[in-house]
Amino acid sequence: MPGGVNSPVRAFKSVGGQPIVIDSVKGSHMWDIDGNEYIDYVGSWGPAIIGHADDEVLAALAETMKKGTSFGAPCLLENVLAEMVISAVPSIEMVRFVNSGTEACMGVLRLARAFTGREKIIKFEGCYHGHADPFLVKAGSGVATLGLPDSPGVPRAATFETLTAPYNDILAVENLFNSNKGELAAVILEPVVGNSGFIPPKPDFLEALQRLTKENGTLLIFDEVMTGFRLSYGGAQEYFGITPDLTTLGKIIGGGLPVGAYGGRREIMEMVAPAGPMYQAGTLSGNPLAMTAGIQTLKRLKEPGTYEYLDKITGQLVQGILDAGKKTGHAICGGYINGMFGFFFTEGPVYNFDDAKKSDTAKFARFYRGMLEE
Repeated sequence: MPGGVNSPVRAFKSVGGQPIVIDSVKGSHMWDIDGNEYIDYVGSWGPAIIGHADDEVLAALAETMKKGTSFGAPCLLENVLAEMVISAVPSIEMVRFVNSGTEACMGVLRLARAFTGREKIIKFEGCYHGHADPFLVKAGSGVATLGLPDSPGVPRAATFETLTAPYNDILAVENLFNSNKGELAAVILEPVVGNSGFIPPKPDFLEALQRLTKENGTLLIFDEVMTGFRLSYGGAQEYFGITPDLTTLGKIIGGGLPVGAYGGRREIMEMVAPAGPMYQAGTLSGNPLAMTAGIQTLKRLKEPGTYEYLDKITGQLVQGILDAGKKTGHAICGGYINGMFGFFFTEGPVYNFDDAKKSDTAKFARFYRGMLEE
């Protein structure tokens, strides 16, 4: 396997040392193949929000598995999860399930272009929307942490229509709208940046984006692969009270199995085949196992007090890290919203990717290795 892994960040290149090879997980704990035990604060990058290998999820999966793992045909579970997603996420009136966040973002971009008849998009520096060609421009995630160029192998034509702006900089966005009048299909963003560290929106930033997109006939897309069901049951759009035109989801809605989804207003979604002319398909889309794990996870998240509890324990964790860092003389800043958090070894504040890049990544690498050793 290239680099010994199937996803770059697992190789530990940005933090040094050898990657940990995991043998098993349960609740908040992980065990590697050498028998070392760890407390896991990453949660498979989001999906394990109710804990790893949850007994109720596993029991439901075992029952579903008896009926088979993939049909290549409709199953009732797709409808059950679709109704749960539609009732939870304010912007979603119709939804299409896919198999990854990358696939969801590919689909939603094609849909936005098909619906508007335009090709240009705006994305934000440090926001990651999967590894499809049009998004690998000033991206976050592994592209940033590995210090790679955005990526060889991406033709100029694929990114020619992708415009970028600093996150939280509404003036830069206004300038792009002014210089590309009538040409912008969509603005896509992580409503809270997760892939270049935890960066929340400034007050009024999301509102201003909504106003600009509406005025210009451009679609506003929230990539909630990370924030969906983490900031609140209805995602960042419910938390901030801003309803986009389209939304992408992933991670949590599959409860730890491969999944993605995109959805939005009915009039837009009816462009998607077979209802409309925009083609997108997938053999394993809506497979019964991913649907089952998603249904069970969302059921748990909907229970009263879930997000209050998440807020409490995440707040304790982040405040503890910040207090310990400051007490020992380190420049450190960070924050959290319910099930999402992050911190940087810099004085801060961090409003965008350039601010994030000022953090001491060598210090973070030492901290990371030290935490694993402890």
